[in-house]
Amino acid sequence: MHIHVRGDSGLGVPRMYHVCRELRLSYTFGLGMNARLQALSEDLLKQAVADYERTGQPQRRFLATRYQARSWPAEQPTVIKVEVDAAGTNRRAVVTNRPGWEVLPAAVYDAYVERGESENRNKELKGELECDRLSDHRFLANFFRLYLHAFALNLLVRLRRAVVQAPPTTAELGLPAELPTAAIDEPDRKRFFNRRRRRDPLGEGFACTWRTRLIKVAAEVITRARRVIVRLSASWPHLHHLVAVSRAINSAAVPVVPSG
Repeated sequence: MHIHVRGDSGLGVPRMYHVCRELRLSYTFGLGMNARLQALSEDLLKQAVADYERTGQPQRRFLATRYQARSWPAEQPTVIKVEVDAAGTNRRAVVTNRPGWEVLPAAVYDAYVERGESENRNKELKGELECDRLSDHRFLANFFRLYLHAFALNLLVRLRRAVVQAPPTTAELGLPAELPTAAIDEPDRKRFFNRRRRRDPLGEGFACTWRTRLIKVAAEVITRARRVIVRLSASWPHLHHLVAVSRAINSAAVPVVPSG
C-alpha cells in the first residue's frame, strides 16, 4: 500500500518534505504565491488572459518548474496553476514529488484539490446524518447516539461500494480511449464527473439521495401474525434502485458456515 500525503500551505515546509522522503511517501503540499512565483508564471498568465479575451471561454494553464525558497536547503518540483474566467485571474502553486509531475501537472494539481473530498464525509456525518444531535444529559447516552450516527455513515459507505457502477469511459466524451481519468482537463473533467453522477446516482450519491430514492417512499404496510408485508407501488419511479440494491446486498452476503 502506498501513502500519498496532501496538505495546504501550512504544512508545506522543508521538514515535511524531508519526513515524507525518509518514509518513502509521495506528497503534494500547497505553496503560497509570492513575487518569484508570480514572475515565473507571468508569461503564462498573459497567454491565458489573451486566450480568454479571444474566445470568451474560461482558461486554465499549468507550469511545471522547480523552485527553491531562500530558507529551503534544496529546490522542489513545483506546479503553478493559472486560471482566467469571468471572475478574474487566479494563481495557485503546489510542491510535489509525484512521478510524472512534469508530464501531467494538471493531474497533480487536481489530485491535490480533491483532498477536500474527505471533508464531504464530515459534512455527511454532521449535516445529513445530524451527528451533532447530542441533547442527552449523560455522556454515555450522547456517546451511544454518536456511535449510531457513525454506524449509519459506515453503512452508507458500504452500500455505495456494493452498488457502484463502472464510470463512463473517456471515449464517451469524445476523448482518446486510453486517456486516464487523472489526465482529463477542464471543462471535460467537469463533464466526466457530472455524467458519472447521473449514471450512478446511488454509488455517487449523498445520504439525502439515498433517503429520497429509497426511504421516503409511500407504501402499504400489512401486519400478519408471522410476517410484515410492505407493498410498494408498481409505478414507483425508483423501483429499479431498490432492486439493484437488494441484488447487490444478496450477492455480497457471505453465508456463515457453522464450525464442527
